[in-house]
Amino acid sequence: MDKRDLSGVFRDRLKILLQRAGINQSAFAESVGIDRSALSQLLSGATTRLPRAETLLTIAAEHRVSLDWLMGLSQDEALTGEIRASLEIEEAHGGFDRTLLAKWHGEAAGTKIRYVPAGIPDLLRTEALIGYESDISNRNREAQADETQYRIDYNRRPETDMEVCMPRHTLEIFARGLGVWDGFPEAARREQLEHMAILLDDLYPTFRLFLYDGRMRYSVPYTIFGPYRAAIYAGDMYIVLNATQPVRALTRHFDDLIRAAEINAHEAAAFARNLSKTALSAA
Repeated sequence: MDKRDLSGVFRDRLKILLQRAGINQSAFAESVGIDRSALSQLLSGATTRLPRAETLLTIAAEHRVSLDWLMGLSQDEALTGEIRASLEIEEAHGGFDRTLLAKWHGEAAGTKIRYVPAGIPDLLRTEALIGYESDISNRNREAQADETQYRIDYNRRPETDMEVCMPRHTLEIFARGLGVWDGFPEAARREQLEHMAILLDDLYPTFRLFLYDGRMRYSVPYTIFGPYRAAIYAGDMYIVLNATQPVRALTRHFDDLIRAAEINAHEAAAFARNLSKTALSAA
């Protein structure tokens, strides 16, 4: 990390600790063994210099956060002293409200969430599609419906900022009833695409869908929860990245997908609506 970036992250997190402590700068400085003037200088951003190592350790210990979090190397404060691994595996079974995914969405509220779905985005699915996909994948229909409703409610919050980027051809294949959707009736596909168009209009601009050319770009499904963590979908499990650098790398990858988009967010609803009028059987 660039020294200026490092000092900026440290300054922001020092401000968080000061605000959380609920005391004035003099008392805070005394609690970590530095002069008030030194604390003021650290908070002002006038210098990129960081405190001595022993001061950093004292701040972390006194305010019960990890040194990695204080220095911007981790997004986990580790208030209990437990340091979260930089890579974890999380099972994808169970109701959505009981998984870490729901918790991560809650923690990331107010920050941008970036999402590359494996198929039709969860919150845009009709009950008919949820039922069809649940049956062919042997997944709990009620849990899938709960997840869809949670995501819709989440995206209606005024602080929500979510971008979704996916291949244009996924929707075109769906419209024709190909691939995993070859048993999904044409009328239901039309209804699904119209339902998607209505929600895209309704949720815009807090929810924005971008479509790129899947022949020119490729991406595995993943979600980035603000600056905190990323979860890569791998079937019945998620590969969870908690360290700052891989989260930033995936963020850059997502931004590249956005730049390559052929259908931008303000055009996505019209694109889905047009597909609903031209959906064909895969005969």
